[in-house]
Amino acid sequence: MSFAQFSERFLDIALTLSLVFLCISFLCTVIRIWKGPTLPDRVLGLDVLTSSSIGFIAVIGIDTGFTLYVDIAIALGLVGFLATISFARFIMARGDTERSPVASVTEPEADSKILGEGDSVP
Repeated sequence: MSFAQFSERFLDIALTLSLVFLCISFLCTVIRIWKGPTLPDRVLGLDVLTSSSIGFIAVIGIDTGFTLYVDIAIALGLVGFLATISFARFIMARGDTERSPVASVTEPEADSKILGEGDSVP
């Protein structure tokens, strides 16, 4: 087996494995978006879907040899970045209506109101 045959075979195996792992990632992300308990989970899932799509485009571009796929991947990355920024601004403007149990930390002002003005903390 010559080096050219080995490298072509290795590239085929690597591309196939990459597509399999990207499909698994895509499926897990769709499940997270579907079940995601909060809006930030869903936004993060959409960002991961964009990254997975860029991965698919890159693998297909390597397989076919067309350089146009690089431009498409860059454009998709820019659109995905802008969408993530827009969703983040929307979530910040909307407020924290869906509080998670982990994020239920009391504010220092609330602690001072509970203790009173002259009370000391043990």
